[in-house]
Amino acid sequence: MVEHFEPDTLQPPNFPEGGRQAWMTVMGGTMVTFCTFGVVQSFGVYQDYYTRISLSEHSPSEISLIGSMQVFLVFAVGLPAGRLFDAGYFHQCLITGSVIYIFSIFMLSLAQPHQYYQILLSQGVGMGLGMGMMFLPSLTITSHYFRVKRSLAMGIVIAGSSLGGVIYPVLLNNIFQRTSGFEWGVRGVAFMDLGFLIVANSIMRTRLVPKKSREGSSKAAFKEVLADVPYLVYILGTFLLFWGAFVPFFYLQLYSALHHVNPVVTKYSITIMNASSVFGRTVPNFMADHYGPLNVLIPSAVISAGLIFGMFGATSVAGVVAFGIFYGFFSGGMVSLAAPGAGSFVTHSDFSDLGIRIGMLSFTLAFALLTGNPIAGALLTPEHLWHRPLIFAAVVVFMGAACHILIWKTMTKRRGSTKI
Repeated sequence: MVEHFEPDTLQPPNFPEGGRQAWMTVMGGTMVTFCTFGVVQSFGVYQDYYTRISLSEHSPSEISLIGSMQVFLVFAVGLPAGRLFDAGYFHQCLITGSVIYIFSIFMLSLAQPHQYYQILLSQGVGMGLGMGMMFLPSLTITSHYFRVKRSLAMGIVIAGSSLGGVIYPVLLNNIFQRTSGFEWGVRGVAFMDLGFLIVANSIMRTRLVPKKSREGSSKAAFKEVLADVPYLVYILGTFLLFWGAFVPFFYLQLYSALHHVNPVVTKYSITIMNASSVFGRTVPNFMADHYGPLNVLIPSAVISAGLIFGMFGATSVAGVVAFGIFYGFFSGGMVSLAAPGAGSFVTHSDFSDLGIRIGMLSFTLAFALLTGNPIAGALLTPEHLWHRPLIFAAVVVFMGAACHILIWKTMTKRRGSTKI
């Protein structure tokens, strides 16, 4: 039951919906997601390299745990980072995360081949912690400047991860294959990210007054959210979406290589998918501002689930390109609308419960991202039984979409509108 939720009586703040500082902050956030989630979406390059070369004695599941640990910490650390953001420590989070992240990349470049623990600690734990300190605050800060255009602003910020997913695979694949090898490929990424993060730290600004004095109301809002059954179902559905959505991002390059697709196309398979995802993370978000995030998220999820089965056809140049384009677009929309979708459940007019809702969602998704790809790797086995992880991924994404469909009617009644 949700009838007991009453709108907050506080006067909602005004939002500029644009302006120089607003778009500078969006640009800075885009740079942060480029350096953080862009690396996550490029892990397929590392998965292929580790599986066939530097960690060949380890199973695909063990190797995917490195990337899964990284993305787990991106979202798990997002909960305390989000609370620090609400308390007014945005710049401290961003600077601390930047230092940890850059230091960890340089440590990864020093990792020795066949030393699994060195790569897990530097790439999985260190980089993940740094990313987590930066990612959610850099996304949430758009709510200081935008309300009507919030989905679009968040979509532009998240699109930075897709741009990173275009650049990083090209850079890494080409350098890994040269005599400079793994070490200088990783260092090249580190120097590039250092430049972007210096700029991001310089241009991003907060606008609203920190919520330091609202501890009691935060606890009350947290209890309200825990009692909001439709939102809990939304979290479950989004958990299932993220459980399976990143399997193609981790395994498409390996799948193409093992099916003897043209090496050039194989090398750029992740780039193709992420290039398409740039549009997938902006066009659906633009539509969400007009039709509602859930109304765009649900069809994007259903189509993405069906497209995962299409990866079985990625055994030729045409198959890899077609799959990369279509899955990149629709999965991009699905992933980027998860946070704006949480805004449809807000019950306070001053949006004071939005940070708590996104924080809870982020923390829950961390466990989906920690376990999803290792489960897929375990299902794959060293014999490469591809039907098992792909069916798993498609089914859980379908189930996630079903959860969102289940609460759609309830939410239209709560909001008094079909734009949700």
